[in-house]
Amino acid sequence: MTAIKYKKVAEVCEIIMGQSPSSDTYNDRKEGLPFFQGKADFGKLHPTPKTYCSAPLKVANENDILMSVRAPVGDVNIANTKCCIGRGLAAIRANNDMINYKYLFYALNYKKNEIESMGTGSTFKAISKKDIESIQIPVFDIENQVKIVKALDKAQELIDKRKAQIEALDQLTQSVFLEMFGDPIKNTNQYKKEKLANLCIKITDGTHHSPPTVKEGIPYITAKHLNKGGLDFFKDPTYVSLEDHQKIYERCNPEKGDVLYIKDGATTGIAAINHYDFEFSMLSSLALIKVDFNKLNNYYLTHFLNNERVFRKITSGMNGGAIKRLTLKKINNIEVVVPPIELQNQFAEIIKKIEIQKELLQKSLEELENNFSSLMQQAFKGELFND
Repeated sequence: MTAIKYKKVAEVCEIIMGQSPSSDTYNDRKEGLPFFQGKADFGKLHPTPKTYCSAPLKVANENDILMSVRAPVGDVNIANTKCCIGRGLAAIRANNDMINYKYLFYALNYKKNEIESMGTGSTFKAISKKDIESIQIPVFDIENQVKIVKALDKAQELIDKRKAQIEALDQLTQSVFLEMFGDPIKNTNQYKKEKLANLCIKITDGTHHSPPTVKEGIPYITAKHLNKGGLDFFKDPTYVSLEDHQKIYERCNPEKGDVLYIKDGATTGIAAINHYDFEFSMLSSLALIKVDFNKLNNYYLTHFLNNERVFRKITSGMNGGAIKRLTLKKINNIEVVVPPIELQNQFAEIIKKIEIQKELLQKSLEELENNFSSLMQQAFKGELFND
């Protein structure tokens, strides 16, 4: 086991807290330096410039670690060029004689939960320069730091490749949809159009009275369980009592093959097929859509609703102030382009085959991410290399 020495970030780094320049210096003409405000600007590894600043106040150098210091706290990126940083970020500049910048990046990632817990504030959590200076990280000699970076880089590369493969399959499904049906807004193939209500046997939503959750009981699904990747109850399971479930299920009875559609909140407008064959209760943030399979295929409907242009059209006129929502009336009145059912069914069979491949890749990704976490633990406990 390699001997570990812990050092405060202040002992091995310089910390530069961000400061937002005057808004009249912002531009999209690439005048001045790329300007980053916070985590929203982060890419996979490096920040992605959306705005430039002609008169920066606080500047990060290439290879500085950029840390989000408020809402959220602790996320890190690596600056790949000189840039201006706003008050949502801090630049952590490694002393190269003591710590490798990429090693520092991984070490701060390793401490993410601890750093996040340092955040204080009522409106949103934030950390100060003093907080960052006090973070203790394991520091090995430079030779072992470089070995750790190489091992973690290789593991991360495998994860990135697997994610790219999954993303390619998602793009393939979109391409297949457009090839088979054309642009759904222009309706290039001149298919008939119908209101969604006329193509379904039932459209309703979950309970409008949130029941108390329990440790064990009947699964309770809300908008948080659904995203563009599909429906996933088990990542963050919640339950309600059998008594409450029975009351909810009388009106809203999701079954395998039904389409669930987010109708409230930040992710409104995303649809997914229910692949679970067990009963569950739903909150009103989700709509339940039972298609008439003689007229409409559930796979076709899901991809129609999730089509980027269709999504924008439906969600552009949403009701609500701070929380956007689609009413059941609007969902019933969604105008759906309806190709021949035989063509819809053919599309569904293609998508099912793609989903089988995607599921295998997702399982592989989970294994790679678990291996990466284990490797991180070993690395920063000094167990990865012998003295």
